[in-house]
Amino acid sequence: MDDLRITLVQIPLYWKTPQANHSMLEEKITDVKTDLIVLPEMFTTGFTMDAEEVAEPENFTTYRWMKQMAARTNAVITGSCVIRQGKQFYNRLLWVEPSGHILHYDKRHLFRMAGEHSHYTAGTQKLICELKGWKIAPFICYDLRFPVWIRNTYTNGFEYDLALFVANWPAPRANAWDLLLKARAVENSSYVAGVNRIGEDGNGVHYLGESQVVDPRGKEILQMKGEEDVATIWLSKSGLYDYRKKFPVQEDADSFKIE
Repeated sequence: MDDLRITLVQIPLYWKTPQANHSMLEEKITDVKTDLIVLPEMFTTGFTMDAEEVAEPENFTTYRWMKQMAARTNAVITGSCVIRQGKQFYNRLLWVEPSGHILHYDKRHLFRMAGEHSHYTAGTQKLICELKGWKIAPFICYDLRFPVWIRNTYTNGFEYDLALFVANWPAPRANAWDLLLKARAVENSSYVAGVNRIGEDGNGVHYLGESQVVDPRGKEILQMKGEEDVATIWLSKSGLYDYRKKFPVQEDADSFKIE
């Protein structure tokens, strides 16, 4: 069983300026030794409702940049950005492998309080990625509040081992961020990693960061504060399996389906 190195990138973001964010991130991650690099939500622009202004077509600049960085670091790189597909706009997480292979997840729960549901199209499918024998489920920000969508189903094994949340989670709701990450880890018997930005965006919204990794017991094993930081941690596959064997709550879980 292979352990997994995961790197959380907690940064401020240049407002609606993808090239500046690409350049900043390139400096931060080029020399990182890891298996998986996790960037915040809308890491190219900040959390904006100006979808038509900032959206990139599929396979455009950010796609190419992520492919380049994944190859350079020999690591998977993931984070979300604004993508135009046909006449629709998506808050889309890209999962880019060193080989250049790309998978994507479109944010399911759009943040109504900011009008995101009026500017973007919601996703309909989960994504499960595989890396070094790990099954990884990525989600985006507001998804964190919806435990039914996040539920780690159990059919001849768990659906995933690690849930990722990339976010622009504002400072006034930082307590909810902390509580919900821990809750999702405990109820799903999985590691959870949340990556949040810091600083202030173009709308004057302030972000505290507090990116973290939580083990299936709900214990923080990595906690980042309010400063710019890039942090790497090893996750133990054998430790996860041992915990699930000793505390098999999945055997008593209720079955359901999402329609």
